[in-house]
Formats: sequence, C-alpha cells, structure tokens
Amino acid sequence: MLIGLDVSSSITGYTIIEDGNIILNNVWDLRKYNDFFEKAKVIEEGIKEIERVYGGKIRAVYIEQSLQSFKSGFSSAKTLSTLSRFNGVVSWFVYDIFNIKPEYIDAKSARKLCGIIVPKNTKAKEVVLKYLLENETNFIIEYTKHGNPKPECYDKADSIIIAKAGFIKQNK
Repeated sequence: MLIGLDVSSSITGYTIIEDGNIILNNVWDLRKYNDFFEKAKVIEEGIKEIERVYGGKIRAVYIEQSLQSFKSGFSSAKTLSTLSRFNGVVSWFVYDIFNIKPEYIDAKSARKLCGIIVPKNTKAKEVVLKYLLENETNFIIEYTKHGNPKPECYDKADSIIIAKAGFIKQNK
C-alpha cells in the first residue's frame, strides 16, 4: 500500500492505493481553521488515523511537490512560503508517524506518468478530473447546486494522480 498526498493549507487530498487500486480517497478540509498550527494538527491526526487503520501496510508515501517558482497570475511569495512550510510539516508527520521518508513528485510529471496530456490553454485540474471520471470507477465526486464539481474534488483527484504516479514509479 502507498499514500498519495496533495498538500494544501486549505484542502489536502489523500489517496491510499494497493496494487494500483484505490482503497481510500478523501480530503482533510482545513478551510474552517484560520491558524497554521490548527491546520497542521488536523493533518497530523488524520495521518495518525491512517496509521491506526492501515498500520504496517503502508510502504511508501508520495507527496505532490510544492511550487518552486512564480507563475504569472498564480501564487504570491507569501502563499508559496506558507505552502512550502506546510508541505514540510506534513512531510515530517509522515516520517515521524510511518517512519517513511516521503518522496516528492511534481504535478506535471505525475500526470505524464499516468498518461494524462493537458492541451495548451486548458486547465490541468479539469483535464485530470475528466480523465478520472472516465477511467476510474472508484472516483466519486460531488457537485454544487449549480452543477459544478465541489472544490475538494480537485484535491481528491490530484491525490489519486500522485498515488498512481508513485505506484508506476515503484513498478518501473
């Protein structure tokens, strides 16, 4: 078994897979917490719960690598800094709780490993969501009253791609 994490300080997606199959896919919704440390505590408790349920079965943890540079129209320096700090804290929890050094995969490489091609001028998150809805029977999403995917669906999807890419890397 392995875990794929899409770490964010608003919604963190997690997926557990075994032999390439999804065992668990969910999120920790951190939007109601204002404090960095409260958010970290929620993640720590979540990881401890996974360890309690799945124990020694977890053999690897893959985490989406946080953004390393600025992109026009995307995150500010403050946001990138917060995300990197949060990613580091979550990485420590993984190491401390599972005694596993997490491995990092950037989103573009993970999508490529999974065979997902994002056409130019297309939003990657929407392409990933469509791909999973068409190809992954265990991927279930909820919609808003306006028929749009709920925000957490994208984080669930990204964690699946990280987990599947990790599985592919392990089995090359």
